Amino acid sequence: MNESKTDDHDRGIELEYEIDEPPHKVWRAISIAEFREKWLPKEALADPEAASLTAGQEVRYRMRESEPPFLESVVIFRITPNDTGGTKLRIIHQLTDVRFDRMTRATANNNSLLLMLAA
Repeated sequence: MNESKTDDHDRGIELEYEIDEPPHKVWRAISIAEFREKWLPKEALADPEAASLTAGQEVRYRMRESEPPFLESVVIFRITPNDTGGTKLRIIHQLTDVRFDRMTRATANNNSLLLMLAA
């Protein structure tokens, strides 16, 4: 398995891997719960069932952090065959929780006055 590209985005991470195994084997590893749980346990997921699925191409799972503030995200697995008979696996992990927007607005280096509200 070779990692060929890594991009950091404001709300997520995108990774791309070249895997020597054929696409049908990679698809089984990401879409069948018994296989997926070996590397992505159901405890890390907000829902153990796929949020959406395009058979043989893409599967999306909702995830939830195990510690406060329990932010939610989506991880997308996309597979395509490569030129050598293996698989190109693209993993896109995006933070979808609306609370993320509120937390990033008040950064320490934004040159604005930060006010805290009294309870």
